[in-house]
Amino acid sequence: MGKVLVIGAGGVGTVVIHKMASLPEVFTEIMLASRTRSKCDAIAARTGSDRIRTEQIDADNVPELRKLIRRFKPDIVVNVALPYQDLHIMDACLAEDVSYLDTANYE
Repeated sequence: MGKVLVIGAGGVGTVVIHKMASLPEVFTEIMLASRTRSKCDAIAARTGSDRIRTEQIDADNVPELRKLIRRFKPDIVVNVALPYQDLHIMDACLAEDVSYLDTANYE
């Protein structure tokens, strides 16, 4: 798969990052981005992986999301943020022509 951008550093994001970090042959580079960078940094540190970078991002800000996608150039964006942020993240992915995986659901 290659490069993956994970948006969201809550409980689900923590599990997702740990699983991805354990599969370096699949996930060669990982970026974890969320509203609070210190949470991202703590999650990354607990994995012990040097393949995880972190970034602060406002998932409601489509231009900011697009800039991050252009800079990191992920093969896929995995959304584990809150459900009300889905469309903002999806819009950024569509505009930048990057694959999108969503785990959030209102129900």
